[in-house]
Amino acid sequence: MGISAQVEADTVKVVDKPERPAFESSFLIDNPTDKLYLKNSLEVAFQHRFGTISGGENDLLGIYGAANIRIGLAYTIHERLQVGFGTEKNRKLQDFNWKVGLLRQTRSGRVPLNVSYYGNFTIDARKRENFALDQHRYSFFHSLILSRRFSPNFSLQVVPSVSHFNVVPEGANNDVFGLAFGGRYKVTPNTAITMEYSLPITDWDESFEGVINPVPGFSVGMEFVTSSHAFQVYFSSLNGITPQANYFYNDNKFLDGFDSILLGFTITRLYNF
Repeated sequence: MGISAQVEADTVKVVDKPERPAFESSFLIDNPTDKLYLKNSLEVAFQHRFGTISGGENDLLGIYGAANIRIGLAYTIHERLQVGFGTEKNRKLQDFNWKVGLLRQTRSGRVPLNVSYYGNFTIDARKRENFALDQHRYSFFHSLILSRRFSPNFSLQVVPSVSHFNVVPEGANNDVFGLAFGGRYKVTPNTAITMEYSLPITDWDESFEGVINPVPGFSVGMEFVTSSHAFQVYFSSLNGITPQANYFYNDNKFLDGFDSILLGFTITRLYNF
C-alpha cells in the first residue's frame, strides 16, 4: 500500500504557476507594458500631455498651453490577445493596435521573463493636401516587450522596437530602431514611482535641410491603481503619445529644463463583461 501511494505521488505533476503581473497598467508612461487583462475585458484610456512647463506667460506650468490628447479603447479577446483603437490630436493619428502575450514568467523561475509583442498600424488623418498619395499617411510600430517582476515591489522592462513611416524627409530613414528601458517601484500597495527612457537608434544625414536625428525621451512619474482604475501623473520630454511619433519626431531634451519638459497624465478604466 505504501509503495502504491509513493508511485502515485511521484506521478503527480507539479503545477508551475505564472508569476503575478510585472505591471498593473497597460501603459508604463510612454510605452505599453506586457499587462493583459482577463478575457472579455474592455479598457478605456485617456492620455493627456500639456504644453511645455515654460511654454509662455501665464501658462500655469503649460496647463493653459497647447495640449496633445489620445483617447483609446482596447478589448481582450483572449487572456493572451488584446486589440484596440485610439485617436490622437497631434497629426490626427488613428492607431489600430494589438498586443500578444508570448511567454509568462513563472514563480519557480523556470521561465525568467515575460515576453509580449505589441504593434500598431497608424493613419495620419489630416487633410488630403498634406499628402501626395494616401499611402503617405501610413506608419507602423512593432516592439517586443521583455519584462520581469523581481520582487513584489520592483519590476523592469526592456522594449526593442522598430518604427516605420512610408514617407520621410530627404536624408531621413523610413525605419528607426529604438530601445526603451522602464521601471516601476511600489512605495505603498496602491502607489508606485515610474521611470522610462526611450532611445532612438538611428543615423540620419543631418546635412539635409530640416533633418535632425530624433532625441531620446525621458519620463518620471507616479502611478495610483485600484482593481479597475489606474491614474498616472508624470513629467516627460515626449509630446507624442503614439510610440512611432516619439521615436521619429522628438526634439526635446529633458536636461534642457522647463523649455523641454511637459506635464502629463493617463487615466484608464477597466470594464469586465
